Amino acid sequence: MKKGGFSMSENDKRQDAISWDEYFMGICTLSAHRSKDPSTQVGACIVSPDHKILSMGYNGFPKGCSDDIFPWAKMKAEQDPYNAKYFYVTHAELNAILNYRGGSLEGATIYVTLFPCNECAKAIIQSGIKTLVYWEDIYADTPAVKASKRMLDAAGVRYYPYQPTGRSITIEF
Repeated sequence: MKKGGFSMSENDKRQDAISWDEYFMGICTLSAHRSKDPSTQVGACIVSPDHKILSMGYNGFPKGCSDDIFPWAKMKAEQDPYNAKYFYVTHAELNAILNYRGGSLEGATIYVTLFPCNECAKAIIQSGIKTLVYWEDIYADTPAVKASKRMLDAAGVRYYPYQPTGRSITIEF
């Protein structure tokens, strides 16, 4: 059978292409591998409504703050306030928002490997991002994530967990 000058067998498209969610979560996962944090690597990818990548980010120190000088330790601030990474690290979501140089993020979707904290939720809301897709929510019971969900709900930001398909892709460098 011919259609448009091609036989159907020549024009049959692949049926096993990865989904948009798989694609963008894969980008997040790859971005997370850029983080030098020894305990937590997080990636983020912001996407336009028509599936174009707008920006990416991962957790790390701000520009000009050397990751050889600033601390990666998780110790509590009361033990040694200047040697806890929490004072210095910029989260993946905020990095992705700040890295964007194209104007408005209104209506965009952000993909993240870890559910955002309350501070990143504020930035997501303020930037106009309307959808959040996350891989893990391991801190769901913490005050920061509870506050994050409360603000996202109030602002009308839709969020849902990424549904892994079990497929794997191997990348060798």
